[in-house]
Amino acid sequence: MSIFKRLRDLTMSNINAMIDKAEDPIKMTDQYIRDMQEDLEDAEKAVAAQIAIEKKFKALYEEQEALVAKRTQQAHTAAQAQNVELARRALEEKKAAETKMNEYKTNYDQNKTSADNLRAKLEEMRKQLTEMKNKRETLVARYNAAKAQNEINKAMTGFSSDSAASGLKRMEEKMMQMEAQAEASNELNSKGSDLDDEFEKLGKDQAVEDELAALLKQYDNNQK
Repeated sequence: MSIFKRLRDLTMSNINAMIDKAEDPIKMTDQYIRDMQEDLEDAEKAVAAQIAIEKKFKALYEEQEALVAKRTQQAHTAAQAQNVELARRALEEKKAAETKMNEYKTNYDQNKTSADNLRAKLEEMRKQLTEMKNKRETLVARYNAAKAQNEINKAMTGFSSDSAASGLKRMEEKMMQMEAQAEASNELNSKGSDLDDEFEKLGKDQAVEDELAALLKQYDNNQK
């Protein structure tokens, strides 16, 4: 697998679509984060290696560039001294150095372009990883909110304003029935108590009548 395959295949839009279809979006997101983190580490190593190659060809190019400048100056010095052979050797080495310099320059430019592209892709991977981590926090919040809502919905299954009103009406009817029973029971108890009181009063009245009769009889006997 190419170290940048996830950057190509797992664009944020694709990731979002796959997460939306997942049974457990939190676990799915965590797995993607782990995969992207591993790919990012591999990409960092690859970019570092490419940068090392870029620097190597740059050093070789600069080395030959300096040698060209040096042999050019030496050729001028030998020519001024009328030393033809020495001037020729300096020019020959200058030409060989120029060939190497141009070759190294080409390799340096190519590798620098590759390194720059890899740097840009690496930065894009870091950006996507950050976006994914941020998305996870949002996803967790949404997931927990949806879970809580589902629990509430389950608890309220079958519950409605109509059922609540119906239940309250039944409770009121039950209370009225209980109050009526209590009132009837109280009335019965009251009647029983009144009857006892009347008999007790009747007994008291009879005692008075008996005493009155005895008293009247006494005075009637005295008159005789």
